[in-house]
Amino acid sequence: MYEHFYHLQTSPFKLSPNPDFFFDSAGHKRALAYLRFGISREEGFIIITGGVGVGKTTLAGALLSELNPEEIVSGQLVSTNVGAAGILGLVCNVFGLPYSEKTSKPMLLKMIQKFLQACHDSNRRVLLIVDEAQNLPVKTIEELRMLSNFMIDNVPLLQTFLLGQEEFREKVSGAGMEQLRQRVIASYHLEPLSEDEVYDYIYHRLKHAGFTGYEIFTREACSEIHKYTNGIPRKINVLCDRVLLFGSLEEKQLIYAKDVHEVVNDLASEPTAFQSKMVVHSS
Repeated sequence: MYEHFYHLQTSPFKLSPNPDFFFDSAGHKRALAYLRFGISREEGFIIITGGVGVGKTTLAGALLSELNPEEIVSGQLVSTNVGAAGILGLVCNVFGLPYSEKTSKPMLLKMIQKFLQACHDSNRRVLLIVDEAQNLPVKTIEELRMLSNFMIDNVPLLQTFLLGQEEFREKVSGAGMEQLRQRVIASYHLEPLSEDEVYDYIYHRLKHAGFTGYEIFTREACSEIHKYTNGIPRKINVLCDRVLLFGSLEEKQLIYAKDVHEVVNDLASEPTAFQSKMVVHSS
């Protein structure tokens, strides 16, 4: 609704991850560098953790957009609290392998191994990205680790990147995970954006949405947005989306801190993505 008023070609603050809008903050840049490092090593596990909404899925999308599908076959799955046999079925599903609920575990493993060997024979590597890895039981994670044992001439046929929320770090550090830890070649914990990064993030997305003007959000407005969202990109998107809607309805060419505050008060009673742990300040 507000795109026409602010002369935008598309919505800059959609919640769905879009690698075209990837913002390389200091933390995101380093995390992406670790993922690229993993690709260059062609083996082992990379673990990226971070709080809800900090951009782990967008980070994975940015990496996948860089990969040449003729060289790397990639698959991405969002995990659930699934058992060891269930995860094998999900892996088959991600890579388009035919199976059913009645397919036995040995048959699932045989199908996966055959697929990996076929990719190797065609000079293609296979990358599996598992999102929301904190939901996986330890035995299921161990099943994923076992898949890394598929090798030809000591060359692993599958590489796996694990993305999870903060509690995943504790799970990996716990009992029964020693063999996985020995396979991890890099890990990084993604933090929220700083106040300066929030300003840069907002204008990065606006410019990618077609904004060619000088200013919409004042510095003070961006500082308020940082305060209310704690620098979490998903919450920033929710708040900025509503602020721009408010601004267009009120015909405000420039957004000030008081406008952000007014929208936050409106959102306080709604079950929005950024309401959690939000602090509303009285005027």
